[in-house]
Amino acid sequence: MRVNKKYSCLPAEEKGIHIINIRAIEDIGYDQHESTLLNSLSKNPDADCKYGLYFRDGKRKVDYILVYHYKKSSAGKTLARRAQQNDASVRSTKQDQPLPGKAVQLEMGDSEPHMDYHEDDKRFRREEYEGNLVEAGLELERDEDTKIHGIGFVKIHAPWNVLCREAEFLKLKMPTKKMYQINQTHGLLKKINSVIQKITEPIQPKVAEHKPQTVKRLSYPFSREKQHLFDLSDKDSFFDSKTRSTIVYEILKRTTCTKAKYSMGITSLLANGVYSAAYPLHDGDYEGENVEPNDRKLLCEEWASYGVFYKYQPIDLVRKYFGEKIGLYFAWLGVYTQMLIPASIVGIIVFLYGCATVDENIPSMEMCDQRNNITMCPLCDKTCSYWKMSSACATARASHLFDNPATVFFSVFMALWAATFMEHWKRKQMRLNYRWDLTGFEEEEDHPRAEYEAKVLEKSLRKEHKHKETDKEKLTWKDRFPAYLTNFVGIIFMVGLTFAIVFGVIIYRISTAAALAISSTPSGRSSVRVTVTATAVIINLVVIIILDEVYGCIARWLTQIEVPKTDKNFEERLIFKAFLLKFVNAYTPIFYVAFFKGRFVGRPGDYVYIFHSFRMEECAPGGCLMELCIQLSIIMLGKQLIQNNLFEIGIPKMKKFIRYLKLKRRRSLDHEEHMKKKQRYEVDYNLEPFAGLTPEYMEMIIQFGFVTLFVASFPLAPLFALLNNIIEIRLDAKKFVTELRRPVAVRAKDIGIWYNILRGIGKLAVIINAFVISFTSDFIPRLVYLYMYSENGTMHGFVNHTLSSFNVSDFQAGTAPNDPLDLGYEVQICRYKDYREPPWSENKYDISKDFWAVLAARLAFVIVFQNLVMFMSEFVDWIIPDIPKDISQQIHKEKVLMVEVFMREEQGKLQMLETWKDKDKNKGENCNNHSPRLSRSRSGSLSSCHSYPLDV
Repeated sequence: MRVNKKYSCLPAEEKGIHIINIRAIEDIGYDQHESTLLNSLSKNPDADCKYGLYFRDGKRKVDYILVYHYKKSSAGKTLARRAQQNDASVRSTKQDQPLPGKAVQLEMGDSEPHMDYHEDDKRFRREEYEGNLVEAGLELERDEDTKIHGIGFVKIHAPWNVLCREAEFLKLKMPTKKMYQINQTHGLLKKINSVIQKITEPIQPKVAEHKPQTVKRLSYPFSREKQHLFDLSDKDSFFDSKTRSTIVYEILKRTTCTKAKYSMGITSLLANGVYSAAYPLHDGDYEGENVEPNDRKLLCEEWASYGVFYKYQPIDLVRKYFGEKIGLYFAWLGVYTQMLIPASIVGIIVFLYGCATVDENIPSMEMCDQRNNITMCPLCDKTCSYWKMSSACATARASHLFDNPATVFFSVFMALWAATFMEHWKRKQMRLNYRWDLTGFEEEEDHPRAEYEAKVLEKSLRKEHKHKETDKEKLTWKDRFPAYLTNFVGIIFMVGLTFAIVFGVIIYRISTAAALAISSTPSGRSSVRVTVTATAVIINLVVIIILDEVYGCIARWLTQIEVPKTDKNFEERLIFKAFLLKFVNAYTPIFYVAFFKGRFVGRPGDYVYIFHSFRMEECAPGGCLMELCIQLSIIMLGKQLIQNNLFEIGIPKMKKFIRYLKLKRRRSLDHEEHMKKKQRYEVDYNLEPFAGLTPEYMEMIIQFGFVTLFVASFPLAPLFALLNNIIEIRLDAKKFVTELRRPVAVRAKDIGIWYNILRGIGKLAVIINAFVISFTSDFIPRLVYLYMYSENGTMHGFVNHTLSSFNVSDFQAGTAPNDPLDLGYEVQICRYKDYREPPWSENKYDISKDFWAVLAARLAFVIVFQNLVMFMSEFVDWIIPDIPKDISQQIHKEKVLMVEVFMREEQGKLQMLETWKDKDKNKGENCNNHSPRLSRSRSGSLSSCHSYPLDV
């Protein structure tokens, strides 16, 4: 094993020394530098190392932390404290501080049992792994004397040479010395931009990274051979903390631990419990009186605060602290929220138009006119009686707020809005790629996951047992077939469960409506429909929230048993399953109301029954659109309020409170540890681990579906989404800055599979809105009546035209109302909503020709609407370039400048070679002119003359 120049891992029996990477501690002596380092521990070590941000020497920065559990005896703990209080030399420190292992066992005798096999195995693996890390060039330091009992920390520092080597391997683009001017707008555009900047100055965050830049450094993939191109005047800040932690994490992933036939990186060691956590440190505290300025504190003040909700996000600072992947998520969320502003304004205008024209709507006026003595057929068998159409006046008037001609315009607008939003995001993404030096970046294949390696190892061991060759084993589809079958059956079962729950809610609605109809009070009978709808939607909401959490866990489990090879494959498969299950869960009740409710009812005298007893429910006389609006609004608002906000605030607070109680119990057992100030890595260990961006994206994608898929029935959906997102951005920001461990920065140039999901939802929204307008609303029947059946070119008589007649003598036996005189008079003809022949016709109760005319118009509208809007969306996609013109010019300019830099460098090399040749020639001539007597005495000079070019 190659030992690092200064630092190496001590043997297992010396594991308790806090600095484990010391070379010069020997039985015969030590060097002065290391003794100074150890003596500094007893003076003021916490202040020197800035409470865990640096090693004990106060110079080397902690780039990464590994956490492990260990069993610590009480005697060893007491002796370790005594050693820390001792100011003796290194030799005495080593004698007075017994370490977990042989020394402790010798002193304690047989009173303490030996560690079990599993603990020894984990300790051996840690020792080998940490030794391999030292061989890779990293510097380590261990700390087991912490406030958290039984938890040890390994601090990792990457020296300069390791950072340079890994930056070259990872092809990290770093800024060079060369700076160039960014193309600026001229003339009218420049004046407009300056005016906009002055107007928006109050809503700009007060961070240096957010200020408009006029110059930019030329970036180039880092190379150790071309270090002269880069500005290395300050090596400590050349690689920022985000880059340093990324480099260390790459080393941790590829460094293996091969004991007991295991070949694993940090992911496998974490999965097997060898280490309990691994994370980079936050830059420091974000609150307090004497907190030093740092990026975390700045993010907390200018980004993760509800008081700055009106400001733009400091995206460049977010990227600098958390990495490109998280920066792209918040940039996408910010663009989506900004684009919701015009959609919300248009939605409010559409809603206000409905409010302004409700008193002029002839169909709702006819329904509310009590002079039209229209008697409707019972809504259920026996218990329900006949009812007046005017009793549904409020529902009819409310339906007009959302079912009016402006709704069609709004549906077209939202389809174009979705296309514009996607194009706007692509352009924004390209700008960020240019600013963040991601142009030309290609993701390389990731390291295999721990579970995949374990499965491959298990397979190879089975083949070894059977005396077969085990060269380059990998998992095939045959190995994964049981998992694929389980996935298929599981997803089908979950979708079936969702349908079954929706069916159960339908049964609840039907039975509750029949039960409430028995009420003797007229007010109770009049509010049956509203009561049933509201309670059923609340039940749906509760079920959706519960199943969302269940389906998320099931999707993760189904993905885990597939054993994907890389983290990227795992994430994509998890996203697909989770989105499929959550999409079905969230939208199935809405799809039922929109497209199935009231379609398969039958007619009076020949109704369709469920289980031969429950009659299928009907839509209100004003149509199902109002009920669809209620369903959509309650589910959307409830899901956002309860699941997205309360859960995100409440659950982390509850977990934090539980951790606080556990720590308080531990502190009460050890007062001395309680009095010490926590190190940075101890504070970060108590934070929640980062679980990925999938939950954050998922809730926004589902919301995007609510905004676009059924927007024809709820024009205010963009407004509520906007209000939610204003809170969501700050809520997520606060969570990332204050409640989560700092995630490892991941480079990414786009949002990945989520973009394709968004495009798919946008295309699906056009089709669904076309069917909602055609089949759920009364827009098409009104047009057909207006242009085909109206006698005076108005909507007078439309309500009567949509109602069919039924002779009460044709009721099936046992289905007629128990109280036929409930209205005070005997009813002979009742009306129901359908296009059927009257009872006095030869083909009574058959479907009339009006039905086919309306159906043809509906289908024609779907085809025309879908193709027209699709064409307009594609036109928007085509007319807006994906890459802004100025960005493409800047990228081209960078390439030209880089070529110029290298051409100048080559020319400089050629000139230097020519200069050296001339000097060599001149010196050779001078040497030849010397006398022969001096040749021997000056032989060294002559040799140096001739060897000069070789030395250079």
